[in-house]
Amino acid sequence: MNETMQQKVAQQPGQFRPSLALYHANGKGTGGAIKMTLHPAHDDTDGCIMLTMANQLTIGDRRGPNPTFPRFDWDGRLTVKLDFTDLTEMLMVFRGERESIGDGKGLFHTTSQFTTSINLRHIVEPTNCYSLELFRTSREGQGESRARFILAPNEALGISLAIEKSFGVICFGIPMLVPHDTSKYRRETREARNAQAAA
Repeated sequence: MNETMQQKVAQQPGQFRPSLALYHANGKGTGGAIKMTLHPAHDDTDGCIMLTMANQLTIGDRRGPNPTFPRFDWDGRLTVKLDFTDLTEMLMVFRGERESIGDGKGLFHTTSQFTTSINLRHIVEPTNCYSLELFRTSREGQGESRARFILAPNEALGISLAIEKSFGVICFGIPMLVPHDTSKYRRETREARNAQAAA
């Protein structure tokens, strides 16, 4: 591997952020899309998963020679940071230990401008699925927005496993080898061994 190739390989980890996206469009225009992006812990910053949700914007039409695909309202998207507590609450629902997060009240994130509630519920009737919803209100009471996404059981299982496998880097970051000089220790050990042999 030449020097240029080594530099490219070295740059790749810093340029890549793992993410998962799911898209559900329907003929009523009431579908949605979600994107989950992993942010490992580093320095004094805790890790998290950033959750972004967007409602379906257009239905689209795949018939004819020039089909159009459904679009999602990414300009009006809602994004929330899922930290350690949020993710463990979600896992308890996915594992069947609870029917919903926050005992049915959801979890709340408050900033200087907005209050965002996160809701995840296991629904049994009429269809077995999971309902994930974000609801954001302005602290000044000037507006509100909502995004909802229905997860099939297999999607819920996949997201649950992805969250579980991500906890190592969310809690502790990405392990790195820290170079350290052991020459002093090896020299002292060698000198002690020589002194013992000479005695």
